[in-house]
Amino acid sequence: MTDAESRTARLEARDVRLGYGGDPVVPGLSVRIPDGLVTTVVGANACGKSTLLRGLSRLLAPSGGSVFLDGEDLAKTPSREVARALGMLPQSPTAPEGITVRDLVSRGRHPHQSWWRQWGEDDHEAVEDALRATGTDGFADRDVDELSGGQRQRVWIAMAVAQRTDLLLLDEPTTYLDMAHQLDVLELVSDLNRERGSTVVMVLHDLNLACRYAHHIVAMRAGRIVAQGPPAEVVTEELLREVFSVEATVLTDPVSGTPVIVPQRTVRP
Repeated sequence: MTDAESRTARLEARDVRLGYGGDPVVPGLSVRIPDGLVTTVVGANACGKSTLLRGLSRLLAPSGGSVFLDGEDLAKTPSREVARALGMLPQSPTAPEGITVRDLVSRGRHPHQSWWRQWGEDDHEAVEDALRATGTDGFADRDVDELSGGQRQRVWIAMAVAQRTDLLLLDEPTTYLDMAHQLDVLELVSDLNRERGSTVVMVLHDLNLACRYAHHIVAMRAGRIVAQGPPAEVVTEELLREVFSVEATVLTDPVSGTPVIVPQRTVRP
């Protein structure tokens, strides 16, 4: 039994069916998200990775099956309760024009507000803590649209951290970032997991980065899970051929000890 299999799972999908009308993108899938680990979902374009993440976060309602959070059907859980328990960062989020970093991060506290509970000292502390944890406190008073791509990604993650959730879902958080900023964001995610025990689910395109930063990998093809488990067990030359239609050599990174993929050529049917 792997470490992931032995852990509890606050978030899981059972026979979930997801799509946008017409044929489903995910025709029927079950998955458990192991608590306290970084899980990365990988696969070729249009295989259903982001669709699965949207279903797990309740941004997309299943047409069949269910997603469960703490044993409760997510579809029947009040939105405010979901937002208090789960933070979601979609692809390419857009900030309101002219908003400062601190104001955007403060929006992570909205699920904790109500007509009888207005902004308080604990909200202020949560925002300042999120700014420090993500290294965004040094430019907290700047406009978000003045920042670099990597800085903006850290700000969006800070907003999720300010929610004070321990479940973070990140859809391609390194998209459009250069190598340095990709590493910057993934190191931040790793720190949140290691220091705060956050459970993280990420969709990533770069397999080498997925292997380096994930404890648990879920490989998808055509809306279904082909394999899941530790990177060293999942990422094989056979899997790369099946999932990505690529002939590749899998080596071991001498620094991290994780798999490194050296692609050779595509494989045509």
